[in-house]
Amino acid sequence: MHILVTNDDGVTAPGLLALAQGMRRLGKVSILAPDHDWSGGGHVKTLNRPLRVRRVKLADGSPAFTSDGAPSDCVALALMGLLNEKIDLVVSGVNTSANLGHDVTYSGTVTAVMEGIIWGVPGVAVSLDGRGVSSWELDYSMAVEVACQVVQTVVEKRLPDRTFLNVNVPNLPVGELRGVQMTRQGLRVYRDRLDKRQDPRGNDYYWIGGDRPTGVPKEGTDVGALAQGYASVTPLQLDLTAYHALSVLADWEWPAPAVSALETGLSEEPGGSNGRLPIEPVPLEVMAA
Repeated sequence: MHILVTNDDGVTAPGLLALAQGMRRLGKVSILAPDHDWSGGGHVKTLNRPLRVRRVKLADGSPAFTSDGAPSDCVALALMGLLNEKIDLVVSGVNTSANLGHDVTYSGTVTAVMEGIIWGVPGVAVSLDGRGVSSWELDYSMAVEVACQVVQTVVEKRLPDRTFLNVNVPNLPVGELRGVQMTRQGLRVYRDRLDKRQDPRGNDYYWIGGDRPTGVPKEGTDVGALAQGYASVTPLQLDLTAYHALSVLADWEWPAPAVSALETGLSEEPGGSNGRLPIEPVPLEVMAA
């Protein structure tokens, strides 16, 4: 088992080292992580500049690669051939704050694993609900233990195709974790605020700030699990299709292209189509293909 370990907090982050040390119990570990903090960077593919990669050593002396690209760039580099040996699993983290609900689209921790899915490699994203505690003061042992158990289960059972796991662990002392729950995405509540300032030359600039997000602790969700002292494991996929809406939208009439009725033969008479085209349902065999 060859495991690629990455993160979005940067290659020197203590959560990365703790996770890599834990994963070594399960197989061979290679590390390729960003050279600086990419928190909130989302799913990135850097195309307008070259990516630089260099070798470094972590605090325990173990070798690693670091790149000036995003977490998703790091995974792509590894899977496209930077590492000579085939990667079997991508594990990302340990992030210093939870990635719940809609956070997953912002999170470099989670989107690193999404990149692996694009290349056909399964993965697990791991986050610790640090709630603003310094990354150097957090105890990662519980999160790493949960990550090891989840990864071991993934290796033994095999995930369904195109599926990855988003794991969130409450910041609790060892022994106080109530267990692990399989969950769905919950609802994050964001309290973002625009902070407008001026530089010494009188030019406006902006910070996106505000209070830390909270969430609706509904039973069965990732937010609810953490609120009750459980670690959450949420299966995710890249397919964002709103399947429940397909049949509804298929019954709508949609605007025709902006060309004249004479060119299209569409009727402009009362009772005609008035320049609108009906949407025909897609045959099941086409959808299946």
